[in-house]
Amino acid sequence: MQTSRATVNTAHASRYLQQLCKHWSHKFETEFDAVKGRIALPLGEARLTAEPERLVIDLTAGDAAALTTLQDVVASHIERFAFRETLRFDWE
Repeated sequence: MQTSRATVNTAHASRYLQQLCKHWSHKFETEFDAVKGRIALPLGEARLTAEPERLVIDLTAGDAAALTTLQDVVASHIERFAFRETLRFDWE
């Protein structure tokens, strides 16, 4: 399994976490509240944690290619929700 993490500075972490989980809840298995979220996608799993000034995103996928795709899909969706601010995703 391949893993990566991004810490995204934003004052709206809880909002983005909930929007992403709600967005995908009709297609994929999701669990979430205001602070933690989990999304089981075909590419892998996303776990999100909302902190006061940042959103922590942990991804797990079966291989490096799937992980790269998952990073792009998750980041692009959150960026759409955050159109009023510019977010930086530094995957580790």
